[in-house]
Amino acid sequence: MLRKRQPTWIQRNSRFAIAAIATVGIVTTGYLTATRLLQAETICPIEGCDKVLESPYATIFGVVPLAAFGLLAYIAMLVMAIAPWILPEDSPKVQRSLFDEKTWLGLSIGATAMAVFSGYLMSIMIFEIQAFCLYCVVSAVAAISLFVLSLVGHDWDDFGSMGFRSVIIAAVTLVGSFALYAPLHADPDNPAGGFAISTQSQPANIELAQHLKTSEVAMYGAFWCNHCQTQKSLFGRQAFAEVEYIECDANGKNPQPARCQAAGIQSYPTWVVDGQQHQGVHSLEELAALSSYAGEADFGVE
Repeated sequence: MLRKRQPTWIQRNSRFAIAAIATVGIVTTGYLTATRLLQAETICPIEGCDKVLESPYATIFGVVPLAAFGLLAYIAMLVMAIAPWILPEDSPKVQRSLFDEKTWLGLSIGATAMAVFSGYLMSIMIFEIQAFCLYCVVSAVAAISLFVLSLVGHDWDDFGSMGFRSVIIAAVTLVGSFALYAPLHADPDNPAGGFAISTQSQPANIELAQHLKTSEVAMYGAFWCNHCQTQKSLFGRQAFAEVEYIECDANGKNPQPARCQAAGIQSYPTWVVDGQQHQGVHSLEELAALSSYAGEADFGVE
């Protein structure tokens, strides 16, 4: 008669460890989500952190903070980790065992997807944005730790089947990640540099942009700046091609960091009109008023 294997120390305590790590992830992503939604300043202990958090990669579809999805993922992992503990003590042993197996399946799937997606984001941070974000690294380490615990923290009956399932989930997650961020790849045909502008300009937008250029009005920004991308999208692809855009980041296309420094640029985007700085995203109507534009004002994008 075969004796059931005794669980190892890590298997006995794995749910506690997963719950603790998920809590760290909740605190980290919760803070980033809150500051983003409240438009508050994020305290960045490491230089370059703001560059990552303000990049277009920090939002989904340019609207929802990426950290919010991370927050939901960590909450789900925490719930699955502690779920068996909330079952009534008089629950049948078969029911408790089934519940334990189902939640471990969920933990395995979730941890695999989170680890792969975090790895993809780390590659973006290092090779694309070329900056360091401590919050992002903490979240990535937490996700990878959850993945490791999902492998060794449970006595899997069929480790091979579990491994094959993880490979499939990893592949699907990776393909989904590429598809999600495909619109953000650098656009070589965009004369302003940076990420592709997906909106199309109305004729009035182009007329205003030409007026701004003639009036020597310039926009200072950085290719990674999410607010700059919003400003570009308000103009549309054709109109923004007419705007005098000054790239302040040395890693951007046609960078002019010395000009930005000489102008005393402190934040992105910054418009300089008649020698006066106007920080932040401005509507086309506001820019028209600031530059004394008197042409067609039927602004919009498609």
